[in-house]
Amino acid sequence: MTMTDPERIPVIIGVGQVNDRPEDPDDGLDSLGLMVAALGIAAEDAGVSLDDLNSLAIVDQISFHHLGKLCEPLAAAIGANPVINYQSAAPHGDTPVRLLNEAANRIGAGEVKLAAIVGAEALRTAAGRAAKAASGEDKSYNAIRKVATRREPNYAQLHGLAAPVDVYPLYENATRAAWGQSLSDAQAESAEIWVRFSEVAAANDGAWIRKAASPEDILRVDERNRPIAFPYSKLMVANSSVNQGAGFIVASLAEAWRRGIPEDRLIYVGMGAAAKEHASILHRDRYDGSVSMETSITRTLALNGMTAADFDHVELYSCFPCVPKMARRILGWPVERPATVFGGLTFGGGPIANYMSHAIVSMVDRLRAEGRYGFLFANGGFATDNHCIVLGSKPIAAASFPQDFDYQAEAEAKRGPVPELVEDYAGPATIESYTVFYGRDGAPKAGVVVARTPEDKRTLAHVDVGDAAMLGFLTDGTQEPVGIAGQVVALEEGFGWRAVQSPSSLRA
Repeated sequence: MTMTDPERIPVIIGVGQVNDRPEDPDDGLDSLGLMVAALGIAAEDAGVSLDDLNSLAIVDQISFHHLGKLCEPLAAAIGANPVINYQSAAPHGDTPVRLLNEAANRIGAGEVKLAAIVGAEALRTAAGRAAKAASGEDKSYNAIRKVATRREPNYAQLHGLAAPVDVYPLYENATRAAWGQSLSDAQAESAEIWVRFSEVAAANDGAWIRKAASPEDILRVDERNRPIAFPYSKLMVANSSVNQGAGFIVASLAEAWRRGIPEDRLIYVGMGAAAKEHASILHRDRYDGSVSMETSITRTLALNGMTAADFDHVELYSCFPCVPKMARRILGWPVERPATVFGGLTFGGGPIANYMSHAIVSMVDRLRAEGRYGFLFANGGFATDNHCIVLGSKPIAAASFPQDFDYQAEAEAKRGPVPELVEDYAGPATIESYTVFYGRDGAPKAGVVVARTPEDKRTLAHVDVGDAAMLGFLTDGTQEPVGIAGQVVALEEGFGWRAVQSPSSLRA
């Protein structure tokens, strides 16, 4: 059903972002200060006063986590007293799009007329202050730092799969094999996408790194672009050492008219869809694709009655290359067209969960300047959370709010069988995916194989990176390791991977 009541049609009326990089990081704003600054710019852009807000939603942040919930401090700082005032439960990359969809739903339900969404990270400043606290220079900061709770590592963590940078390579290596690409072809695709990201960032005032890169820059591995987790190097991963904030203001169309906001400043909010993978990476059906990503993208297209040909601009989340590579294939977005309006998480900046707020700001700017429609795809966690939405410089005919954007049931219906996990397996197996981890000196420090047993169960095995032949087999691209048979052998500490034959004979 098409919405015709302007009181129930959501539009973005103001955007703002801050790129804070003083010479001395200690002089930088904290997360709260960045949020205040970003919302101030958004209010000026819209020509509204923040004390009129009915709703304020905050993207959770980690850099100044000791500040706690920022709902009341932020509202006080901007002079607002919103009826709805909340912070997301956790910092996931899909959060800004989710909060936008929630604001659109509240406007569609007639609950609010003016809503703001904002987030920020000041990891550059936090790192500097933490270093001074550790040295005793800054005792005040040391006194308020959040103390992490120590937990026993789980099975995946015992094999090195502890952070997103450890996990996403499993998708990269599995998709490369599934798509029939050689290692060099897959790396070349990553480089082509990343070069276009760098070019967009170079032209964006809000981006952190404003210098275009060449394919050689992306692919060359040296001390300035050290390997992180195979096959990713530093220039292929998110850059979180930033001080950035971004926010935007959503209103009903009728409220925008009442405030005299010109039509060419209004960006219409389209329908969205969300779905997620299992929280445990070892309880997923596959690594060569994601049914939740597929569902969120295809359902968003269907809800808005659009195809890739309708979009002048897209933002495909880019914490690691496998994500936009999978997303562009589902969407049907060609590799030769930029997959970002902000600059990607390497060059635009990777402010943890708030990247997509910057993408929304940049999409609004781009659509105001040129084009009809833009597509936003957000991803969070360990390739876990997916949320898409459409924006337009003109009304989106199919849009109707409030909407139920949760399409988890549809994703589950598409999901293949999840293999049983066995943690104490030794015997024959085949490689489902794998990666090698590197230290700051660029030397390999560990590796992990995700393997399938003859009974199609899943298990993990360590890789002996001191075995030059094995390391070469996994990383030199001579032969695709995924699908190769081998042996999981019991070690004094855990289980290790061995080839049935020598790696050199396997390559032959």
